[in-house]
Amino acid sequence: MAITKGVYFVSGIDTDAGKSYVTGVLAARAKERGINVITQKFIQTGGLGDRGVSIDIDVHRRIMGIDLLPEDVDGTTCPVVFSYPASPYLASTIDKKEIDFDAIARSIRQLSAKYELLFIEGAGGLHVPLNERITTIDYIQNSGLPLILVTSGKLGSVNHTLLSLEVCRNRGIEVAALAYNRYFGTDKVIDEDTFKYLSDYLEKYHPDCEMIEVGTVNL
Repeated sequence: MAITKGVYFVSGIDTDAGKSYVTGVLAARAKERGINVITQKFIQTGGLGDRGVSIDIDVHRRIMGIDLLPEDVDGTTCPVVFSYPASPYLASTIDKKEIDFDAIARSIRQLSAKYELLFIEGAGGLHVPLNERITTIDYIQNSGLPLILVTSGKLGSVNHTLLSLEVCRNRGIEVAALAYNRYFGTDKVIDEDTFKYLSDYLEKYHPDCEMIEVGTVNL
């Protein structure tokens, strides 16, 4: 994995692409290489988990093999939380509370000042609405953050992945890596063919985009 320093936004080709799983694995791999790494959950919907922190952050830490960090406990790694498990726009509407983008920006500044590498896990897919004006991809484009796009070997992933790559290219968004999540590869024929097709596609049309293979791990 060539990604060693900086801030990266992790999003998926759809809502159930395995962003939390992949984010945790990428952080664990960086940690194994001696990189000072941390993760952030952009916006958490569905409330907090049993340990009083973001459910997704908890998943990241378990995959990384570490306990909760001070930044998890004080909320820095999850600056915006809504109670209902829905899109950020719907969840914020139900809670009657707007997304605090300033809090997210402060969190990113604090974490990136202390850690060499920061993975920011998004909420849902690229075009999930954040409010009535913007979606996640608008935020990524406006922030200028490089993207790690999570895909898988599920049937339909080729279509969703190519559409996502095309819209990112049209918007001038840097896709630093395509993370291929093997967790959903229940059909070996489809899984292997999808991996090969996407690998060849990147080599031909997105040569600067790294292909990262993510296998299964025990949580």
